[in-house]
Amino acid sequence: MCERSSAGNVPTRRDFLTHAAGAVAATTAAAAPGADASATASLLPTVKLGPHAVTRLILGGNPIYGYSHFNKLLSQHMTDWHTPPRVVELLERCEKAGINTWQNSYAERTLQDVDRVRRAGVKFHWLCLGKPDWDRHPERIAEAAKRKPIGIAPHGALAERLHRQNKLTELTDLLKRIRDQGVLVGLSAHNPAVLELAEDKGWDVDYYMCCLYYLTRPREESRKVLGEVLPLGEIYLPSDPPRMFRVIRSVKKPCLAYKVLAAGRRIGSPAEVRECFETALKNIKPTDALIVGMYQQFGDQVGGNAALVRELCARKS
Repeated sequence: MCERSSAGNVPTRRDFLTHAAGAVAATTAAAAPGADASATASLLPTVKLGPHAVTRLILGGNPIYGYSHFNKLLSQHMTDWHTPPRVVELLERCEKAGINTWQNSYAERTLQDVDRVRRAGVKFHWLCLGKPDWDRHPERIAEAAKRKPIGIAPHGALAERLHRQNKLTELTDLLKRIRDQGVLVGLSAHNPAVLELAEDKGWDVDYYMCCLYYLTRPREESRKVLGEVLPLGEIYLPSDPPRMFRVIRSVKKPCLAYKVLAAGRRIGSPAEVRECFETALKNIKPTDALIVGMYQQFGDQVGGNAALVRELCARKS
């Protein structure tokens, strides 16, 4: 029996961790039970980013660095689990499962991990996502480029803030700085309108990172949709993905869709997880890919998700 607080009904920290463990384990079981972690699979189907062939399933960095998009406790739990050796193990598992690309956000720990995984002999393409403060620290683009990513993208929250503030020149200046480093130029967004603007203006961009949920929607916009009383925390509207999918299909550039499982909110059953992956792959172009965070503490999410994407891609071909 789980412990309870003195009030008798309030869940304790142990309750939360038990629930979180179950949720993460559900994702693993849903994807592909019994995946063989020791076997090395062939490379997953790939798409082209510039001259590079990247797999249609890309490892996302949020679970590694404690960006749970749920609450501080789960974020800390993720951070504590992902020691440097476990990050190396995670990338080794990705390589064995046929995943060849890793996307994460710029930070000192991130750069150290990229170096550490490479020293361990793991071969992977690295996609770097900037921080929301890069308009104040544009020099970090050059610092990130020293680690030889194949592409760099300003953070979506930054792009949308500059969009709302009508400071688009600052955003396009960041894109030019990335181009000057000789790497692919990405643009990340939660708001489809930013990507539509980039297309309309012909910005010099090689690929888009497309969040399926408009997490940065200003509160006044959320009130127009939901009314004056808003839910606590991040808002994930079921009406958001179809709008982003329409934009993804309308552009010729490769798109990397993320928040496929709504940051773990859509893992209630194996069928729901499969539905999310299947819906995403049906609604993006054959030249697009998915970015998914994977968390190995409670099972082999890497092997399971890779097997699921391999199966779904084979079914479509």
